[in-house]
Amino acid sequence: MSFSQTFNAGLSVNVSHRPLGFSYGPGVLGPKPEFRELDAIRKSLKDPNCEGPDPVYAIVMDVRKEEHDAELKKRSLLFGIVTYATGRLGSEPIRSQGHVHKVSSHSGWSPPELYEIWTGRAIIYMQEFAADQPGRCFAVYANPGEIVVVPPGWAHSTISASVEEPLTFGAWCDREYGFEYTEVRARKGLAWLPVLDEKNEITWFQNPQYQPSKIEIRRARAYPELGLIREMPIYEQLERDPDAFQWVSKPEMKKEVWEKFEF
Repeated sequence: MSFSQTFNAGLSVNVSHRPLGFSYGPGVLGPKPEFRELDAIRKSLKDPNCEGPDPVYAIVMDVRKEEHDAELKKRSLLFGIVTYATGRLGSEPIRSQGHVHKVSSHSGWSPPELYEIWTGRAIIYMQEFAADQPGRCFAVYANPGEIVVVPPGWAHSTISASVEEPLTFGAWCDREYGFEYTEVRARKGLAWLPVLDEKNEITWFQNPQYQPSKIEIRRARAYPELGLIREMPIYEQLERDPDAFQWVSKPEMKKEVWEKFEF
């Protein structure tokens, strides 16, 4: 079964469900998908023994138009796409397990990430530190066509806010991407865990493995301080201006933005 995109991402990619997968249109290059099995994320779930869809989600990294292959490699950028199964993970919504980006050898930073929602409803949960004291904690809600920035070094997880409509999103990432799970798994997930109520609406459960904190709810915004263009797909923005997302792989370019970052 396939779902058409409710947002035109400017990239010829077909996303399918049952089974999860991707196919590429003319002139678009991309790898075979990787699948995250339920067993791979159990350690970060509120109920590690829960039932749920398996695989939980499919991911392809380094999707690009053939004409941009050399340019993206030169800039150490890549475009990733993720699609989630529908349903729930016990009492929790479908979600990723939470991680911090590995420090990139070429920049010396744990790189930021830029999400763009294609279908479904997303919540990007972020906390300042993957430590006993998580620092500031935010849940940013986003609909198709909206974008969310994860600042450098923040622990984060991507959550589907619907049990019926599959979540699909694209993201600009550092080409030298990597995921650190150790601290999150040691604390059985992030500091705030999404839980579904009797109406399948998201509520938030404070993980007792962390020191007490507060969660702040936000709506997706435009990020003019990063030069992003409202209502233009993020792949098309790079086509228009190859420098547009150099800050993803070179975060120091926006050092002042990260120091004063607002959600």
